[in-house]
Amino acid sequence: MTHTTSLLRPRDADALRAEIRWVANKAGVPVVFGGEVHNDALLLTEFVGTMTNGLRGLSVLRTSGLGGRVMDMRRPASVADYRNASSITHHYDGPVSGERIRSVVAVPVVVDDHSRAVLYAANRGGSPLGDRTADLMVEAGRRLASEITIRDEVDRRIRLLELATPTPDTAPAVTEELRDIHAELRGLARSAEDERLRTRLHDVCERLTRVLTGAPGSDAPRLSRRELDVLSQIALGCTNQEAAQRLSLSTETVKSYLRNAMSKLDTHSRHEAVVIARRHGLLP
Repeated sequence: MTHTTSLLRPRDADALRAEIRWVANKAGVPVVFGGEVHNDALLLTEFVGTMTNGLRGLSVLRTSGLGGRVMDMRRPASVADYRNASSITHHYDGPVSGERIRSVVAVPVVVDDHSRAVLYAANRGGSPLGDRTADLMVEAGRRLASEITIRDEVDRRIRLLELATPTPDTAPAVTEELRDIHAELRGLARSAEDERLRTRLHDVCERLTRVLTGAPGSDAPRLSRRELDVLSQIALGCTNQEAAQRLSLSTETVKSYLRNAMSKLDTHSRHEAVVIARRHGLLP
């Protein structure tokens, strides 16, 4: 399956590498590695603890070996003795033997029912990998799947923005759709674990605001990102509870940000705060 990359989207390999390092540090296993799935083939690119380059750049086909098996099944699997395992094909015995790998756990990173990456942890001998290692691998895989899901949704929203070319007849409806996209991008920014992605998402939100309203006036109050996040949801008609759910905040925290924004804007109601924020060019 081919996945296009936008200029906004950071490299998914960076997020994959971070999870591999986390597992290696947390589980204390000697070898952890993995790669992304492209066009139905798993390409191994990220490694911790390997002794050779035999696995580097290896392309694992669907159903082949342990990685191809979990990529196809879309669920974790393990073998206690790789060389003698009858449940997998042995297309990659050469590079695996070169690393003296014996016990292996493989976990697919599944997004929208498609395997997007595979994580491996391995021992070179002794006892098979335990449940704790498998649990940590599954946790890392789920976290990476969540991050990729967010990045996919950001890319979808950006494509919608690129396709939005309002005409005089459609301008009001398009403006409302762009406001909705603006609010959702702010919500996604809060959910993204990647700091660079969060920053670039906020930059896109600011660009979108400037496109719809122009640059903020010199006398515009300075609202924090969190205050603008809350106001953007309120502008869509959300209640405090709905805004809290969308932004993964508590209701009391939303109320606090809203009070701060109203105070800075010198307003006395939610609706008035949105109107004044738009008048200052702070919201689309």
